[in-house]
Amino acid sequence: MTADIDTANLSALPPTRRGRRRRGGDKAGPDPFPQKPFKQPRNLFPPLEAVSADELEAIHDASMRVLEEIGIDFLHEEAKALLKDAGADVNPGGDRVRMDRALVEELVARAPGEFTIRARNRAHDLQIGGNAVAFSCVASAPNAVDRDKGRRPGNQEDYRNFLKLAQFFNIIHCTMGYPVEPVDLHASVRHLDCVADQARLTDKVYHIYSLGKERNLDGLEITRIVHGLSPDEFNNTPCVASVINTSSPLRLDTPMLQGLIEMARAGQVSIVTPFTLAGAMAPVTIAGALTLQNAEALAGIAFAQIVRPGAPVVYGGFTSNVDMKSGAPAFGTPEYMKAAIVGGQLARRNDLPYRSSGVCAANTVDYQAALETTLSHWGALKGGGNLIKHAAGWLEGGLSAGFEKFITDIDLLQKIAEYLTPLDVSEEALAVEAIREVGPAGHFFGTEHTQARYKDAFYAPIVSDWRNYETWAEAGSPTAHDKANRLYKMALEAYEQPALDPAIDEELTAFVEKRKAEGGAPTDF
Repeated sequence: MTADIDTANLSALPPTRRGRRRRGGDKAGPDPFPQKPFKQPRNLFPPLEAVSADELEAIHDASMRVLEEIGIDFLHEEAKALLKDAGADVNPGGDRVRMDRALVEELVARAPGEFTIRARNRAHDLQIGGNAVAFSCVASAPNAVDRDKGRRPGNQEDYRNFLKLAQFFNIIHCTMGYPVEPVDLHASVRHLDCVADQARLTDKVYHIYSLGKERNLDGLEITRIVHGLSPDEFNNTPCVASVINTSSPLRLDTPMLQGLIEMARAGQVSIVTPFTLAGAMAPVTIAGALTLQNAEALAGIAFAQIVRPGAPVVYGGFTSNVDMKSGAPAFGTPEYMKAAIVGGQLARRNDLPYRSSGVCAANTVDYQAALETTLSHWGALKGGGNLIKHAAGWLEGGLSAGFEKFITDIDLLQKIAEYLTPLDVSEEALAVEAIREVGPAGHFFGTEHTQARYKDAFYAPIVSDWRNYETWAEAGSPTAHDKANRLYKMALEAYEQPALDPAIDEELTAFVEKRKAEGGAPTDF
């Protein structure tokens, strides 16, 4: 038997003795952050069903009536021509498209229920669908914020630092969008620098925006280059994703449809997500908002299957409510949770992978941020979510990406992953012999069973502070916000850029420089 643990100083054990340690790149070595190697959690718990089978069919039937009787505007000539050829009813000279439910269900049935997205580092490939879960960091925020510099418009330095954090932490499985928008880069070439940075600074699955055909084609080509694939290989290997947002209510605009067409043609992943805020862009009732969400999502998914049968798609749910006093979006609400759970039911009804989000409306790292983010994740996971966007760093309803919030969310996500880890009920874990050894009125600190397991027995937090009050007070009474401020800087210092083949790096540089010389993508200014 090894020496007994000093029980009086158990809470003061250094982190290296209390938890597993791995670098963000899965390398062994000293690291201030206890984390496990990269691995997608599997949701062991059956999804909740917030509505009955009959009620679910009522929502689906209502959404089919919307598509059949009211229709949805497709603001793209080629898209309307493809829909007409497939049997949809397209208004002559207009944008309104009506789709028979039999046509919609036939097309949606072509989409795969599960698929893999290839990462540059094959150890970071993503499984999408089934009970696999993937967490992505905050995306598309116009501002960045931390305690030192305050709130400021997004810039390239902040953008790159968020990518480094996403690479460093193994619980972040992908980057589904620019964590913060680097507005110091001109819009015509911003996508070239940003996608190249995603490809170089991370080796995980990433995202390209559907903001015009040129940006899609450039992002697709950059991705093909960094994966070292031929055009034919790339078109048959999902390697990158794009979110296709409908313009609720009942509209798919030109940039989104261009993106949906290019992503489907290239065999890449489209995450079709209506932005249905109950009381604003959707009916004030959650059932009505879900009816609109389902109609819009299935219309986009069906269209992708017209472009390319079997194109990989994800059913996106982002239904929440607004503050009816101000009109501001609210997240992590009871309504958001119910919508996330029923959204998962609707996705599973159509055998589609499901995207949800871990979001909040809080303006800083406080009780509200923790509460709403946790409740959002609970709704997403109990809804059977496969891809959880905005899972680390989201603030202000998406208007800011927070560095300290990123760290507090990492702690939450790692705890969620532990919660989803199967319970060990082996003979050794049942510990009958250890119980026999201790007997009545003893303790287990010094048993061989405890000595062999104590280092890895429990989750070791990175933000939560388990010290007693006196020890915590002597240390200056640090808050979670204080600790997260220090930790995000330590993570940036510990970050190591993943290796990229020099020939591929040279080809990537040449492509980006060529496209910049050509002017990049057209803009409105």
